Amino acid sequence: MIAVVDDEELVRTALQRLLKTFGYTAIAFESAEEFLSCGRLAEVRCLIADIRMPGMSGLGLQAKLKANRCHIPIIFITAHGGPKMRIQAMRDGAVEFLTKPFDNAVLLETVHAAVEDYAKALGLWNSNQ
Repeated sequence: MIAVVDDEELVRTALQRLLKTFGYTAIAFESAEEFLSCGRLAEVRCLIADIRMPGMSGLGLQAKLKANRCHIPIIFITAHGGPKMRIQAMRDGAVEFLTKPFDNAVLLETVHAAVEDYAKALGLWNSNQ
């Protein structure tokens, strides 16, 4: 399952459709707070999150997950992120930091690699997948 957290409904919908087209189960949330309270974190294998959102930012979400020892791979997407944000996100363990508009193929490659690596780390991956 892939989770999408973005305050823009059009972005959430487009990403859900894209992910579903390529065989992923995707759930979407309009805020970091909504994602954190969904009760499904253990099912999530990759998180795609906007950096700038009302309430808790993407970086705040990353810090909260890290503090709770939740190591879901995070791919950040943003229309407004600068080099400092990118450096901070990557230093704190983000898988990737993509600037909107991004190439869907790059996003999908990154999601696939993140899901595979996370599943291997959890002992859930076999070579037949």
